[in-house]
Amino acid sequence: MSRRRWASPALLALTLTLVAPLTAFASPPAPAPPAAASAVETPPAPAGPGGGGAEPAAADSTVPLEEITASATQVAFGLRRPTALVAPDDGTGRLFIVEKRGTVRVYHPDTGLEATPMIDITSSVDETGNERGLLGIALAPDFNDSQQLYLAYTALPDGAVTLARYSLADGTLQPLLAQEHAEYNNHNGGQLTFGPDGYLYWAIGDGGGSGDPFDTGQRLDTLLGKILRIDVSRSCGELDYCVPRDNPFVGVENAREEIFIWGVRNPWRFSFDPQDGSLWIGDVGQGRWEEIDHLPAGPQAGANLGWSCYEGFEVFDEAQCAPDAEYTDPVFTYSPQTGGCAVIGGRVYRGEEFAELVGGTYIATDYCSSTVWALREDGAGGYLQAEIGEMPTQVTAFGTTPEGEFYVVNDLPGGLHRVSFERTEPTCRIEHSTRAWGNGMTVDLTITNTGAEPVNGWSLTFPLPAGQRVVSDWNTDLTQAGDMVTARNASHNGAIAPGASVRLGYLVEHAGDTALPGRFSLNGATCAVAR
Repeated sequence: MSRRRWASPALLALTLTLVAPLTAFASPPAPAPPAAASAVETPPAPAGPGGGGAEPAAADSTVPLEEITASATQVAFGLRRPTALVAPDDGTGRLFIVEKRGTVRVYHPDTGLEATPMIDITSSVDETGNERGLLGIALAPDFNDSQQLYLAYTALPDGAVTLARYSLADGTLQPLLAQEHAEYNNHNGGQLTFGPDGYLYWAIGDGGGSGDPFDTGQRLDTLLGKILRIDVSRSCGELDYCVPRDNPFVGVENAREEIFIWGVRNPWRFSFDPQDGSLWIGDVGQGRWEEIDHLPAGPQAGANLGWSCYEGFEVFDEAQCAPDAEYTDPVFTYSPQTGGCAVIGGRVYRGEEFAELVGGTYIATDYCSSTVWALREDGAGGYLQAEIGEMPTQVTAFGTTPEGEFYVVNDLPGGLHRVSFERTEPTCRIEHSTRAWGNGMTVDLTITNTGAEPVNGWSLTFPLPAGQRVVSDWNTDLTQAGDMVTARNASHNGAIAPGASVRLGYLVEHAGDTALPGRFSLNGATCAVAR
């Protein structure tokens, strides 16, 4: 996992400052647990939601990402702003779908969407503003027996982000932990997931507003801007949960011991790969960069993802950058120049139906652009990437069946969609050659029309690696906006017959990174890339 180190004598050392106290729903504030009282003696046995065990090992697909197309088929209508979905591993085939207002609906492939909600906690949920409401759901590892699940929501009367246990047996809602979040109604996070270790992980955003106004991302005395890890199978002292002994900040003065990962802005959706235990996080950006982070199973505890010192790979606020601090690099970033606005973190595909195509591939999307992003480790410390289709408009969450098949829900107009993948032949291929020196580099590209139809007028789009800027170009009319480059045909080379090629090139200044673009599309179609 690559890391970056900030060192600047002009910057102040990171300090811990006061934050509004943590509050419990309808009860006095809960103190941070002391190490001795909050520690768990032994971790609970690993278990998946609904009682399932770890996924069996399966070979990852080797099909080039450019040859894969993702699509979605709507299977249910009439949902009211769905935000999350889970599937119990109880043989029923059901999906539980969270609605922002405070309800959970049940869908079955044979009978469709039930009209009456299975859960209704609308009287407890503050859904004011676009981002408040019932935001996350996780089934207890022993759900089949206990009929208990966990909900994350913004609570009345003041929007505190709240974690609660809900019992389907008797309809009781038991708040366990809450964080004040009254000033702004955005950046509430809300993802809930039981990890491979059996502990519950919960994401909370940085407190909202714009630009991390409370500087919470780089503070350890607040739960804002963090991913938490707690043991909800027992209670410790005055707490309704316990803090695992091996949480990274147990015993650290002035630090909240529930914190597992810090430096996040709004990690709306994250997930564990059920096969290797690695953690994938989609962290929504400020406006310049959306990012995806990937943390291997070992070095997750205490990882600092950089916000608000960094947004993506760029320094955002130098005042938040601590001398000698280590920050974890994202593995993928994209800018709103692609039409996106908020990354929707997805999942690694571990199902059977499409295993030959996308087994071991991470799939995510964007709320605004609906682009489907596919990422796969390349075996050399890097990641292959491609745009592989589109999801329905305004997807808010991915979910999987116990067999590992994908569904998504979308915000407006409110639907449930089954995701599928197919192998398609790219209609273009990119070959490249480079020459680098000092802080400059030339790149020559050859575009080949591998389709059956002629191309009459073309536009090639691709992202430049961080720190590269186009200086000049040839055989094309090229523009750069942020990280995205659009190269359009010149007057003499707009036609590309089937099997024919055209050449173009550009000169860039760089800051040390001479990598080539990771993906290309011609007139909106993904191109194969010679590697």
